[in-house]
Amino acid sequence: MRVAVLGATGLVGREMVRVLEERNFPVDELRLLASPQSAGREILFRGASWTVRAVDERAFDGVDLALFSAGSGPSRIWAPVAAGAGSVVVDNSSAWRMDPSVPLVVPEVNAETALGRPIIANPNCATIQAVVAAWPLHKEAGLDYMSAVTFQSVSGTGRAAVEELDRGSRAALAGEEPLPSVYPHSIAFNALPHIGAFDEEGVSEEEWKMVRESRKIMALPDLSVSCTTVRVPVFRGHSEALLFRFRRDLAPERAREILSRSPGVVVVDDPASASYPLAREAAGTDPVYVGRIRRDTALDRALALWVVSDNLKKGAALNAVQIGEFLLERGALRP
Repeated sequence: MRVAVLGATGLVGREMVRVLEERNFPVDELRLLASPQSAGREILFRGASWTVRAVDERAFDGVDLALFSAGSGPSRIWAPVAAGAGSVVVDNSSAWRMDPSVPLVVPEVNAETALGRPIIANPNCATIQAVVAAWPLHKEAGLDYMSAVTFQSVSGTGRAAVEELDRGSRAALAGEEPLPSVYPHSIAFNALPHIGAFDEEGVSEEEWKMVRESRKIMALPDLSVSCTTVRVPVFRGHSEALLFRFRRDLAPERAREILSRSPGVVVVDDPASASYPLAREAAGTDPVYVGRIRRDTALDRALALWVVSDNLKKGAALNAVQIGEFLLERGALRP
């Protein structure tokens, strides 16, 4: 089994390599690919050092599974090349997500749509954890409205943003003014309601991702979705305040029962003893954590939830590898 990782030196690319090892994915040959500037770097995998090479027209020859996390531009160039060479591509960028011919896959929700497709899109990190929580409840009571306010960590932007938060926090604690470069304002001890460009109506790119991707993944094209996305001074782990309204009444107790036995979900819900999901505790782990499950204070047939997950793992690398695992189980990867 030959597996390629494009964007191998980035935060998500390195996480993909770690997840392949953690889950003992059957890799006989690992091809670590990146831009020419990153070629020659070494990355550990199963105790051995593997050299990163520059991606080129022959890089995907003989590759069975290609995991991409190199950004939309490179994905648009190299995904058709890899698919043309016979690889199955799982792409973590936004390049293919809304292409009607490309499935947008969260294995706990719609794994079957990945079968027989040369290019498969990995959803946005914030969308993944929201639909993992929403889907089992939708199957029980019929989701007809979703509201999301996200609190997204800086690792979702990349290594430079992680370094900026570290640097800015140290500066602020020293009584100095943090100087932003990645974000339009300092992220240290701050919250920025600004993820991606704004359209003419003032809706951000990240907010539209949540709206459109949720509809596509759950095959609910008419689902009403409201969203505000916020970048917060957390290194790793996205948190979300979600509200789901259903066509049929769903008691919080029943929702806890359903979520407790749903794949990929861990319920942490005892607020009286200060037990609820936390980004710091989710960092480095696989599940989507759900807590604070309660009836909404205003809307009928609606539940409010607090949902937390590691954006680099389930929000990116793990989800991509799980797609590969599903395809392998179904015999859809050529060994």
